[in-house]
Amino acid sequence: MEFEKDNSFFTGRLKSIGFAFKGAYKLITTEHSVMVQSTIAVLLIIAGFIFEISRLEWMMQLLAFGLVLGIESLNTAVEKLADFIHPEFHNKIGFIKDIAAGAVLFSAMAAIAIGLLIYVPKFM
Repeated sequence: MEFEKDNSFFTGRLKSIGFAFKGAYKLITTEHSVMVQSTIAVLLIIAGFIFEISRLEWMMQLLAFGLVLGIESLNTAVEKLADFIHPEFHNKIGFIKDIAAGAVLFSAMAAIAIGLLIYVPKFM
C-alpha cells in the first residue's frame, strides 16, 4: 500500500490529529514507563483538586507532565527506531539510546522538583 498525502488543509489536519491520538494510545497501552508516568500524572491531578492548588501551580504541574511524557515519547521513538535499524547490540546505538534516556531523566528531575515545590508546603 502506497502512502498518499492529503493536501487538503482541513482533512489533512484531522488525519494528523487521528495519528497523534493513535500514537498516544499505543504509548499508554504498551510502554510501562509511560503507564507509570501517566498514573503519577492522574494522581497528582487528583491531589491538585484536593489541595486546591493555585492557577500558577496548575500551569507548572501540567507543563511538567507534558514535558516528561513528551520527552519519554521521543525517547521511546528513538529506541524503537534504533532497534529496528540495528537489532543486535551496538556501542553507538547504545550510546544514542543512553542519551535519549538521559533526556527523560532531566525532565523527570525537573518535574519532581516542581511537584515538591507545590506539595511539600501543603503538608507543613
